[in-house]
Amino acid sequence: MAAPTLQDGIDRAGSPLALLWKPGAGPWTPEVIEDEYAGWRREQQSWHSGATIMDLSHHMSDTVFEGSDVTRLLSEVSANNYEKFAVGQAKQFIPVAADGNIVTDGILLKETEERYVLSGVAAAQNWVRFHAGRSGHDVSSSTDPNSSVRGGGDPKTFRYQIQGPLARDLVERVFGGPLPEVRFFHSSILSLDGRPVRALRHGMAGQDGYEFIGAWNDAAAVKETFLRVGEEFGLVHVGAWAYPTASLESGWIPSPLPAIYTAPELAEYRQFVGLYSYEGQNALHGTYVSDRIEDYYASPYELGYGRSISLGHDFTGRDALIAAQQEPLRRKVTLVIDPADLASVPTFRDDFVLDYGRHRVEAGDDLAGMTYYAGSVDPVGSVLALALVDERFAVPGTTVTLVWGEHPGVGTPDGEVPEFTRLRATVRPAPYDEYARSRYRADA
Repeated sequence: MAAPTLQDGIDRAGSPLALLWKPGAGPWTPEVIEDEYAGWRREQQSWHSGATIMDLSHHMSDTVFEGSDVTRLLSEVSANNYEKFAVGQAKQFIPVAADGNIVTDGILLKETEERYVLSGVAAAQNWVRFHAGRSGHDVSSSTDPNSSVRGGGDPKTFRYQIQGPLARDLVERVFGGPLPEVRFFHSSILSLDGRPVRALRHGMAGQDGYEFIGAWNDAAAVKETFLRVGEEFGLVHVGAWAYPTASLESGWIPSPLPAIYTAPELAEYRQFVGLYSYEGQNALHGTYVSDRIEDYYASPYELGYGRSISLGHDFTGRDALIAAQQEPLRRKVTLVIDPADLASVPTFRDDFVLDYGRHRVEAGDDLAGMTYYAGSVDPVGSVLALALVDERFAVPGTTVTLVWGEHPGVGTPDGEVPEFTRLRATVRPAPYDEYARSRYRADA
């Protein structure tokens, strides 16, 4: 019997929203690593004041795409600029559907002229694999899934990020001197005790840092070296609770809903994608309720990827992105929740850390937008939420209301909808962190 597809799941549920709406769904956290090593608050503080190691080896899927036509294929299915893509460089991968909304992003690393590795949520990788199979191009692919679906086996690759104000000093001590100067999101191949390691200038916390990538056989030895040398620098291992909150300050929205659920031209794609995938299981919940799944989609412009979009080549969604430049779009902002309001709500007194709900953002009687991601950030002393709001409400300093809770879903009688908590919030820029906003990508 064939495994059920995404389309099978939609048909059985009755609609995409009926499939995906799951009130009270718990937040995603990385697999395998401990929830906390030093306590999530201390771990958050450490990437502001010292140095951290973040183990990214288990929660991302990696797909290698290679062949003589691989660059041609990637340029046909994404908005990135491939004319200015150097070997050793990485880019935020931007695949868009025909309507101009994002399919979900990923990190695309160019290893050679004919070999790329796409890492992150598997949805973007599914998009490329589907089009590779239909294109007739000379492209092959192989996937190393994340540890939640790997069945207990080891990953092929390790990834360790070293972050924080002391990250550069620690890295130089480990490697015996300064690393080769590379621009943001560029990399070089180094040797650590005879083991090849790729050093990518990149970080999730908005601070200066590196991501070190290598073969899993070397993972334990490389990690032990960082931990041993890092003792002098007060190196803190970041656990599964604190790690996802790093992107709150750097302004990255990690879970946009793929824009694939209703378009007739994507019916074949929905049959290609499995039901037990990110696309089929990524829960929607919160207080923003609509009977249109399209209301949960997002444009790459809204997510802050405008500077990475190249319209100089033909690709799926290009015409829609050109039109979107002339249309009013929402703006990505950070909401800082009023600490006094938080203190009066049991949910936030009881060690609240993380939430991926789509919650209503209101300005007076107007619907201003929705949140995508919220979490406690101890150094800030409040809960931050990343949201997309209408342009007129995006001015820093604007006061809005965050409507917090769990709506049962479309079709629930009014008398059965619970009372929601209303929290005052102030609009701030995204990224919230000043370093991430002004200097982090200065030499990209």
